[in-house]
Amino acid sequence: MKPIIGIPLVVGLVYRAWSRRSLTPVGLVAAAATATIHALHPWSTPLALLAVFYFGGAKVTKVKHEVKAHLTLSATGTEGGEGPRNHIQVLANSVVSTVLILAHLAVLGRPTATEAGSCFSLGERAADILVVGIVANYAAVAADTFSSELGILSTSKPRLVTSLTFREVPPGTNGGVTATGLAAGLLGSFTVALTSGLLLPFCPGSSGLSDRVLWTVAVTLWGVLGSVLDSVLGGLLQASVVDKRSGKVVEGSGGRKVLIHPASTKPTPTSNGTTHSADTTGSTQIRNTEAVANAATMRGSRVTGTSVGSQLGRAHKESNESRRLESGHDWLDNNEVNLLMAATMSLGAMGVAQWVWGVDVREAWV
Repeated sequence: MKPIIGIPLVVGLVYRAWSRRSLTPVGLVAAAATATIHALHPWSTPLALLAVFYFGGAKVTKVKHEVKAHLTLSATGTEGGEGPRNHIQVLANSVVSTVLILAHLAVLGRPTATEAGSCFSLGERAADILVVGIVANYAAVAADTFSSELGILSTSKPRLVTSLTFREVPPGTNGGVTATGLAAGLLGSFTVALTSGLLLPFCPGSSGLSDRVLWTVAVTLWGVLGSVLDSVLGGLLQASVVDKRSGKVVEGSGGRKVLIHPASTKPTPTSNGTTHSADTTGSTQIRNTEAVANAATMRGSRVTGTSVGSQLGRAHKESNESRRLESGHDWLDNNEVNLLMAATMSLGAMGVAQWVWGVDVREAWV
């Protein structure tokens, strides 16, 4: 992209995120670096896809926040809804495409590949496979964002896709799907597919209107498949924790794991020098405990790989627990699931394109 266009766009994206406080300071740095790499590409498509995903995701998140505040709880015990997103969340959605863009730039910079950067030939050049991966990444993450953010608006309860009986689960449960969510995912994927179909510099003579339409349809469907895969991965690999009192799903801040047993506390000194264990049966105490536990997680002093507290103190009793595990295993957090899904869909799309077009991406480096 020409600097006269790319620089203002990058500055505009970062300024909007800063002015609306939608990203943390480190998240802003990650977003700026990501947008800059996208703008370095000679085509306008990569940065346009990033912008469409960002603005579309920001819009649906705003719509969802007002509703979600009444349907879920945050890990600190307050009403649901997300604060500024951090750098991990930024990279989970964009790092795969960023790596592929750098790879495509390296291919375009080779003396023997000068013509590869002129247009998108739909598989006549091996470098086109990398472009497929870039577009597939954003189609999948956009579909997943729209599906999860707008699916919660459904009037019907979600069904757990990893359950043999497709049982009903509370709104916000990982792996829960609704018809509304699938339709929203279709819309999110279509916005990316249409953008790529309009802005990709298709080579003259090798593609016509029918090829662009077919490309848009294929990318749209592939993105929706990504949102379904994310639901499956989330339902299997990510723990969904429910507050027993309200029946609402508890969400970790910044996409992190939620402590299933927040009631195990370390004895704390009192004003007279003695120690006592805090009573964690009250909701206020549990919220405070969760905040301390999350901070301890960041320091690496309390949680070692699961969401169950391991610090010495009062032994927790199952009957006193305020939370229960609704579904899934506590193996990955939300950011890790998103990254796994994005990588799978990008690499999968590249594999399918190699098979359909009969080319090998390794040829681009020869």
